[in-house]
Amino acid sequence: MTIPYSKPSLDGNEQRYLLEALQDAHLSGDGRFTKACHAELEKTANARKALLTHSCTAALEISALLLDIAPGDEIIMPSYTFVSTANAFVLRGGVPVFIDVRADTVNMDEALIEQAITPKTKAIAPVHYAGVSCEMDTILDIAKAKGLAVVEDAAQGLGATYKGRALGTMGDLGALSFHASKNVVSGEGGALFVNRPDFAERAEIIREKGTNRSRFLRGEVDKYTWVDKGSSYLPSEIVAALLLAQLERADKINARRVALWTAYHHAFEDMERAGKFRRPTVPQSCSHNGHIYYLVFPDAASQARARGRLVEAGIGAPSHYVPLHSSPGGQRFGRVAGSMKNTDQIGDGLLRLPVFGHMTDEQHARVVEIVLGL
Repeated sequence: MTIPYSKPSLDGNEQRYLLEALQDAHLSGDGRFTKACHAELEKTANARKALLTHSCTAALEISALLLDIAPGDEIIMPSYTFVSTANAFVLRGGVPVFIDVRADTVNMDEALIEQAITPKTKAIAPVHYAGVSCEMDTILDIAKAKGLAVVEDAAQGLGATYKGRALGTMGDLGALSFHASKNVVSGEGGALFVNRPDFAERAEIIREKGTNRSRFLRGEVDKYTWVDKGSSYLPSEIVAALLLAQLERADKINARRVALWTAYHHAFEDMERAGKFRRPTVPQSCSHNGHIYYLVFPDAASQARARGRLVEAGIGAPSHYVPLHSSPGGQRFGRVAGSMKNTDQIGDGLLRLPVFGHMTDEQHARVVEIVLGL
């Protein structure tokens, strides 16, 4: 039995909507499928404004432009994240300031933020790892007291909440991903939640190559023109059509993933108690979406042995990020604030297990069997 790490669930209206998009002959962005996705995201997340982008990376880049990040501006973020969290700001000349993560949630340690703040600090970029929220009340309080912006990297967070609030909707801006590895997919794709009213119009302009084309399409101006910085951040209607079909079934997809996650968690309780590894922690304030189930082994050698056994059994079990502070790019463009003890240990020891919407009970039981035999 071969079990992939991830596999998208494509048994809804995907083919129907893709065909309709082709028949509409409106293949560029902001057609009826894009508008439907915006409405669905705004409704389900209770978001002020959602804008589809061609990737989560694009949403983060728009955020950096909206914040007018300039050379030397510092952005506090975890080192244990995907490169796009940092690159979006580095492209504007910003300096990522890496802080350690918590050992329990693998999210940025909110207790370390204040000591990393300098006169150059412009923003905080919390990353909600595995669809489990950072401690947002504390982060938002610090940001307000220090006059800093908050950009949530909620790439993994669709459908997850913190104290009832959707991830990506609490900071000034929030970025989501619909990459093929996520719960809800469009192949490539993302979205920006614009949570500040004063950013709304400019976000549309930046997303549309620096023009006021969105106002033109709404009939508010008789022609559109270049008015600001920007780039081409729109996805096509083909992408939006696929995404809409996925959004319609997001609750069902997430529910199955959470059920699989929970079954893993119960199965490995005794092994954690015996010191074999650490299981994920979900604080009571958080409702997660089952995006990732991971185990953190004590060191790289024990993680490699476990991964080898799983791969030998035909099971996809990847590690995850190389911490940015230890990467060539991170060392060139960023700086470290304090110890990276937890980040380094998690970078060495974290191993992800298969979780996907159509994973069968038999497949799940096989993964559990192999892990219990480690």
